[in-house]
Amino acid sequence: MSARLAQLKALMAESPNDSFLWFAIAKEYEKQGKTTDALEFYQKLTVDAPDDVGTYYHLGKLYEKNSDFESAFKTYKTGIAIATKVGDQHAKGELMAAKLNLG
Repeated sequence: MSARLAQLKALMAESPNDSFLWFAIAKEYEKQGKTTDALEFYQKLTVDAPDDVGTYYHLGKLYEKNSDFESAFKTYKTGIAIATKVGDQHAKGELMAAKLNLG
């Protein structure tokens, strides 16, 4: 385990409901090539912090990286709906572009 990941997990133990820490841990796992662990943290965020629009972009990209294009498409579609709901036009545009690039 990297020092950064250990530090993030220690912080998470103190603040288990901090969605930013969950996201940071997912990104750290992703950087280490541990996609299963990264997916687990991203998926938890979609349940526990469903309005965190950025999660859907990063989760979708990870699905794409794993050649799971159907899950990526569904993730982008969900993210677009949530971005619309919360009024985040920038995130909506990025998610729409990502979905469009899938074909």
